[in-house]
Amino acid sequence: MCAAATQSSCTSLFFEQLHAAANRLLLLDYDGTIAPFTVDRKCAVPYPSIPELLDSISSTCHTRLVLISGRAAREIPPLLGLNPRPEIWGAHGLERLYPNDRFELSFLAPEASQAMTTAEAILQDGGLGELCEVKTGAIAVHWRGLKMNNVEEIRMQCYRMLGPLACHGNLLLTEFDGGMELKARGACKGDAVRTLLAETSSDVPVAYLGDDLTDEDAFHAINGRGLSVLVRETFRSTAAQAWLRPPGEVIQFLNDWIHACGGDV
Repeated sequence: MCAAATQSSCTSLFFEQLHAAANRLLLLDYDGTIAPFTVDRKCAVPYPSIPELLDSISSTCHTRLVLISGRAAREIPPLLGLNPRPEIWGAHGLERLYPNDRFELSFLAPEASQAMTTAEAILQDGGLGELCEVKTGAIAVHWRGLKMNNVEEIRMQCYRMLGPLACHGNLLLTEFDGGMELKARGACKGDAVRTLLAETSSDVPVAYLGDDLTDEDAFHAINGRGLSVLVRETFRSTAAQAWLRPPGEVIQFLNDWIHACGGDV
């Protein structure tokens, strides 16, 4: 990340490039970045004014808008509320949902699918079934909103139950903000970013905004090609070049994007 004294110059240079460009690419994580975390994930709508700003960016700023999320891709449009909707990559990049509703699913090795089925059965038998979310190529255990002593107990259970699967398969067991996830190694936001960059001309300015440890792969993928931005209330060690606190500084960033591009607010 840029040092505190130079972070401003990182973003200032980027917005100069944005102003001079004919086309742009904006990549966004969803939960924790443009929408607050909620205990009920079905209620995680964006922060106020963000949908309107994103609509302006995509419709008046010559900007291709893409969301890259750990959620299933089809969960996001009803929450986001944009029409037309942007392109969405779900399940950490395994799913690709185009604006015209075309849907692509990356290859998932049979042993990975079998491991997820096994993991679900183990978690159900261990009494954690109600906390589970089964996704393409992954299974997550959510503990957001629970008391700290319960969280620690569930964390230990998850490592004990799922650790052996991660050790013996082509899988990763990682924590995220509010839970733990067992996922296929091919599920990586960085791969989604690299695919999008390969589809994009080298003179197109691009930025990626994300909050979680799962976004670090994306930060690494975009560094050297565009602007990586950590969105988080408190700072942590990161590969991102800049840091914004939600929601106010994210809203300001989007407003600055519109102004730099001469779009409509």
